[in-house]
Amino acid sequence: MEWFSYNVMTAFGITVAAGLATVLGSALVFFSKTPNPRILAFGLAFAGGAMVYVSLTEILTKSTEAFAEAAGDKHGMAYATLAFLAGLMLTVLIDYFVPNPHETLDPQDPMFHEKNRNAVARVGIMAALAITAHNFPEGLATFFATLESPTIGLPLALAIAIHNIPEGISIAAPVYFATRKKGLTILACLASGLAEPLGALLGYAVLQPFLSPMVFGTVFGIISGVMVFLSLDELLPAAKRYSTGHEPVYGLCIGMAVMALSLVLFNF
Repeated sequence: MEWFSYNVMTAFGITVAAGLATVLGSALVFFSKTPNPRILAFGLAFAGGAMVYVSLTEILTKSTEAFAEAAGDKHGMAYATLAFLAGLMLTVLIDYFVPNPHETLDPQDPMFHEKNRNAVARVGIMAALAITAHNFPEGLATFFATLESPTIGLPLALAIAIHNIPEGISIAAPVYFATRKKGLTILACLASGLAEPLGALLGYAVLQPFLSPMVFGTVFGIISGVMVFLSLDELLPAAKRYSTGHEPVYGLCIGMAVMALSLVLFNF
């Protein structure tokens, strides 16, 4: 597949848009001291439900179909399952060596005191680096899912974009407090968000010469595992932290329902 084909450019554009949602987090820090926690809880759970549903029903199915084409129906599900488990383990390793900051820093926290600016700046840098590392596989997931099927890629990109907004807050809150510079804060969020299209470019550059049903099956199986781990380890626990009631359950169920209905409508 050519680098500048319509499908590749569309997939890359959607990946860029999802990554840039990180910058929206900085806007929330600038214009609102504390984002509405209930809305944030619902949005995170919505994204988690959508990502789990599309990963297990569509992306993993694509993996099984690709492997079946390459190795026969008998081995398709077995290979897809192994790739799915490999995706889970890959994310576990990334999370172990580069822990993601699960607690969004609150500017009202006692740590956000004038005397603590250097400490907060260090926290902001570490948050940006950790989130950037986690954004590489997300970009790869969005890109390849859209490249294979925009019907799957677009809803997945939307779910990842929702997830990227609180990540932007995690970066922007400490950086803006420590520097009081909006431009630098936006730049930090932008650099982290652009890790997603960079991950897509690097992944495609490596795999493009070897694209085949076996490669697609492997990629989709790994993507499915990564997205499920991300949802269960980050999105749903974060939604629970921000909630004051049943927002995580409602968001999870509605996210799954909207994703399911959108896939049905796309297939008509």
